[in-house]
Amino acid sequence: MKQLVTALLVFVALASIGQRLNSEKKVLMVVSSYGKDQGQTRPGYEFDEFSQAYLIFKDNGLTVDLASPRGGKVEPDQYNKEKVYNQRLLADEYALSLLEETIPTSRINSENYDAIFVVGGKGAMFDLPYDPSLQDIILEMYERPNTIIASVCHGPAVFANVKSGDKFIVKDVEMTGFTNEEEALFGKKWVSEFPFSLEDQLVLRGAKFTKANFMLPNVSVSGSFVTGQNPFSTARSAEEVVRALGLTPKEHIQYPDEHTVYAIKSFLNEELSLKAFNKKLKQDTSAFDIPLLAIYGYYHIMANEGANEKLRQGIQLVELSAPYFFNENLQIMVAQTYIAIEEKSKAKKVLNDLIARDKLTEQAEEMLIQID
Repeated sequence: MKQLVTALLVFVALASIGQRLNSEKKVLMVVSSYGKDQGQTRPGYEFDEFSQAYLIFKDNGLTVDLASPRGGKVEPDQYNKEKVYNQRLLADEYALSLLEETIPTSRINSENYDAIFVVGGKGAMFDLPYDPSLQDIILEMYERPNTIIASVCHGPAVFANVKSGDKFIVKDVEMTGFTNEEEALFGKKWVSEFPFSLEDQLVLRGAKFTKANFMLPNVSVSGSFVTGQNPFSTARSAEEVVRALGLTPKEHIQYPDEHTVYAIKSFLNEELSLKAFNKKLKQDTSAFDIPLLAIYGYYHIMANEGANEKLRQGIQLVELSAPYFFNENLQIMVAQTYIAIEEKSKAKKVLNDLIARDKLTEQAEEMLIQID
């Protein structure tokens, strides 16, 4: 009798292990092999995107493998090691081992994976769309039920040439990726060498391209596809992959930069008032990336010449950041923008404040003379 009970207990334990193993989901992450010299010689993958997606998958119990077209060690573009998610990734020995020895895509069996997640970075434009093994992996997963095909930023470039029969697999799929506007603002170093425009090529292939304002989070979920527009769309893209695999994502506390761009998006969409935004900043400044807030205001002004209301929004973003991150060059731009929208009294106030602080005094005084 004792032996029978022992056997039953062993059987139950083995069955439980079997169920647990069967329920595990496995994700193949893919990065570009193209990078060299931290993006100085050739652009590579975005470390921020890899770390954020990897950590979401890890925190939700997914098993991760990492592949690249050539395999072996891969080179990211230069990145900020002080960011919270990068610090956490750099302390993860297993994650670092994946980056040191990526699996060549030619050795990947797509049947071993429930999802694929293609990391972006400008290097993705140069090698991923032309890797035949990766194209095969994506097509096989596309044609297999219940698999998820995901990517972020420049990662969707990998879909541009994949066909199922006579049809491009992105046809009639709602998806996003790094936009033409974002390329014009942030991609100047490499964009002239790109083999194609990501947004234009996906549209040409029949995709229904969605986009938010530049560098604001935007994720499209359509059929088996999950795509994110830019680096700030990474965490949510990864969470949508977790959700699409039938799991409930664990609560994710937004990182300061992520929290900032979501607040900016709400502000620009008039869902968050200027007063409420200012109150949030005062309540917990550490929850925000203040320099990012200021820089976003700068680019919002740069991108909206002649659109007075949008120019005013850009000014407001810079001014929200000023008590915590004062930059005299940004303040000069704010004054110039006030002049452009015919609010000269406000321009004078900014310029007089610069003089009082002994910042860019000569330039500020010249601008005051011109206003008068």
